[in-house]
Amino acid sequence: MIYKRYGTSYQSVDPDFEAKALNEVGFRRNRESTIAVDGFDDAWSAVETVELLSEAQGPVQTETEQLLLDRLEEQLREVLGRVPEGGILLVENESGHDYPKPRQTMKNVVEEGENRLHFEYAIHPALRVTIYAGSA
Repeated sequence: MIYKRYGTSYQSVDPDFEAKALNEVGFRRNRESTIAVDGFDDAWSAVETVELLSEAQGPVQTETEQLLLDRLEEQLREVLGRVPEGGILLVENESGHDYPKPRQTMKNVVEEGENRLHFEYAIHPALRVTIYAGSA
């Protein structure tokens, strides 16, 4: 299960990566589980921290950005698959501080004698997640 910090607790979330959203790399609270921040370090031990990056390029802006986000979510789900039984995956990035965002670069390219736009996207900063195992 994926968790993100909200105030004094970590709450379970689902990825909500949408190119048309204001916050493209988003997580939606699913209200399935909550863990108090107080005592978290005593109950959980970090196993591995992973920084996820993604890039995409193409001729259509929204399609290219969504491809970038789909690739990022695929990486996130791969890391989630490595979480041990009874463990959690915690989003380490903080909103307003180091939150990942798609960065766009546009170029003019000539294709078949016509000027066309070409879009390049990259996530910066990286989406940082940590796998935690419960301390027994």
